[in-house]
Amino acid sequence: MSTRTLIAPATLARPGGRAAYRIVLGLVLVLFTLVFLGPLYWLASSGFKDAQEVIQTPPTLIPGTFTPENYTRAWEVMDLSTLLFNTLYYAFGALAFQLVLDVAAAYSLSKLRPVLGKAVLGMMLATLMIPATVLVVPQYLTVLDVPIVERNLLNSPWVIWLPSVTNAFNIFLLKRFFDSIPKELLDAASIDGAGPLRILRSIVLPISRPILGVVSIFAVVGVWKDFLWPMLTLPDPGKQTLNVGIYSLSNGVPVNILIAALTIAALPTLVVFLIFQRNIMSGLTAGGLKG
Repeated sequence: MSTRTLIAPATLARPGGRAAYRIVLGLVLVLFTLVFLGPLYWLASSGFKDAQEVIQTPPTLIPGTFTPENYTRAWEVMDLSTLLFNTLYYAFGALAFQLVLDVAAAYSLSKLRPVLGKAVLGMMLATLMIPATVLVVPQYLTVLDVPIVERNLLNSPWVIWLPSVTNAFNIFLLKRFFDSIPKELLDAASIDGAGPLRILRSIVLPISRPILGVVSIFAVVGVWKDFLWPMLTLPDPGKQTLNVGIYSLSNGVPVNILIAALTIAALPTLVVFLIFQRNIMSGLTAGGLKG
């Protein structure tokens, strides 16, 4: 059985065909690289410019005035240490709750087979079709006066943690991975006397490290990049996240210092992706094949 490709083997075999293919492929790769990395390069390089050069028209490709002190000033003026600590606290708290509750939900839907489990999964996936901004008002009214307990959660970590707990996409990823675990392996453990919780702790979770890593990264990045919800629910300047804090303190700050602060805010997630990109791809495709 022959493999179908965009370019027919006969075309590549013609004189100059393979060379033309490589030239076009190289140009496409360079174009996409510039499109994706261009804004990041402008962000990082502008942090080394003075305020006048940043707003200069046309912009300079290479900083004419190299001032790395902008990043030090941004760290001090914008109080980035406090904002960074707040963001990490919220992000890893949300990660802990998501790992516990999302894993439990996905394991139940995949292996315990509850009544109406497919209907529940379908309704959960249907929420992915709803724009997040549509839910802002009802979520805000809920945290303003939580039903039953009648508590106001504004300016508390719970206002970030609770809405992020039930993530339908993460539950779907986990369920798909759990579905790929051979049923015979779990049946053997069950015959040996292991209960559902023991099977989850001793067999399923050790096997699921790739997908757990992916879900962990999604959970942390989801809180890290969020802006609208923390801006509405964390008005106290001492409890704001990195993005909201930089926005709140941006008035009167020179534009080059502001860009340096934005570069620092974007750097951790980029570093995490570059380090774990192979794990992310392997985790996303881990549940695609059974066996």
